[in-house]
Amino acid sequence: MRSRSTRSVVLLTTAGLLLGAAGCTGTAPPVTRATLTKASADTITVVTQRDAAERALRASRALFASAPGAVLAPADDAPAIRKAASAARTAHVPVLLVDDERRRAVAAELRRLDASWYQTVGTVHIDTSVEKRAASEETDDADAPRASRSVTVVMAEATEDAAVSATAKAAGATVVTMPEGVTDPAAAPEVVRALHEHEESPTVLVGRAFVKLGDPRWTVRAAEGGWQLPHGGQRPFDGHRYVAMYGAPGAPALGVLGEQDPAASVTRVRDLATTYDGLTDEPVTPAFELIATVAAGDAGADGDYSTELPVSTLEPYVDAAHDAGMPVIIDLQPGRSDFLSQAKRYESLLERPGVWLALDPEWRLGPDQVPLRQIGTVSAAEVNEVSAWLADLVRSEDLPPKALVLHQFRLSMIQDRSSLQAHPELDMLVHVDGQGSQPDKQATWKALHVGAPAGIHWGWKNFYDEDTPMLSPSETMSQVTPTPSLVTYQ
Repeated sequence: MRSRSTRSVVLLTTAGLLLGAAGCTGTAPPVTRATLTKASADTITVVTQRDAAERALRASRALFASAPGAVLAPADDAPAIRKAASAARTAHVPVLLVDDERRRAVAAELRRLDASWYQTVGTVHIDTSVEKRAASEETDDADAPRASRSVTVVMAEATEDAAVSATAKAAGATVVTMPEGVTDPAAAPEVVRALHEHEESPTVLVGRAFVKLGDPRWTVRAAEGGWQLPHGGQRPFDGHRYVAMYGAPGAPALGVLGEQDPAASVTRVRDLATTYDGLTDEPVTPAFELIATVAAGDAGADGDYSTELPVSTLEPYVDAAHDAGMPVIIDLQPGRSDFLSQAKRYESLLERPGVWLALDPEWRLGPDQVPLRQIGTVSAAEVNEVSAWLADLVRSEDLPPKALVLHQFRLSMIQDRSSLQAHPELDMLVHVDGQGSQPDKQATWKALHVGAPAGIHWGWKNFYDEDTPMLSPSETMSQVTPTPSLVTYQ
């Protein structure tokens, strides 16, 4: 587990990013190398201004201490910006974009940089005492700025921010671009990899898409840890589907996961997951859903009608799954206890990447209820207490996002479901785990979708013995719509 650290986040409310150095024509003053703004490895700069000109300007302010020159282009002229980007990379200087609103700001930035020249591409008008010259094509890498550490720049849209991208590359920064349509770095394998490989570098996030990041510090720190799902990325249900076996260690009656030891369970669930190959456009990952607390017919010494398995009993399964690159879902059946108290028992397991949490309200009983005599219920308020605690654990320990699974086969099982609170650190999934005839199961599936909170993912359970009949993999993928993100076998 990584140690906790404090990392500063620079929110450039009118801002951007980057670094650079210079070259100039033969008649210009002698070449002066640019200097870079000093930033610690723990610094994260977020650049989310509404237009590219502002982002480019603030990029220069954020990462240049000085530069001998700059290349200027009209903010609304894409061909000119591309040419300016090429010239700036050659000269190791920043690109600044000019429009009517920013003439004075660009002139002020040239003065702040202590620039002795600027080159224009396209029609640009500014008021400055800095001399207009052309950047030399004879520059050398020796003229590039030097820094104790490079900067990692994550671009939400490289084409839209061509000026910033060019400035970054001119300065020798590591530049990585988000995949098209993806706005969460945790869901971008190449971005996670780059941040992990350069975890000792400052980080800059550039683009409007990053406005929605609730906690940039956590996002970057989690990626720097390097853990990824088998098919890449850290976000549980973004581009991933899972086939899981359900059960408790050494208890075959509770599910197939308890029918064999951890190593054999890994082999069995892998084989099960391969039966879904080719049935979905998204990669299918095997997983465990491991019952940690088992609802019991006897009150037990603590009177809560729930048997809490020791962490040491669960660890062999968690270790085997981790070694196989598989996620594990820790399942809670609290009886007369509460979900938060039980979840905290397994904090040491939940501190691991790839260990997620499931709440089973069927077994959340009132003070006079007994398992198998009544169907339990949980309030949205209690679920929210658990989700807030789990999200805080993820954030404080710099963990990748986790899944929070809520079992449900009756609307009454989760009271006031519309009040469930979302957290960027968690992907929430409703697991529809009713058993019996397929018409009844489909009716339950459809009923639970009505009025469900936005952003919820969905799971389906296949019962080997209780379903009449149990769906085949192809039937599960074709007949259950929308297609479930998690299919569990019991």
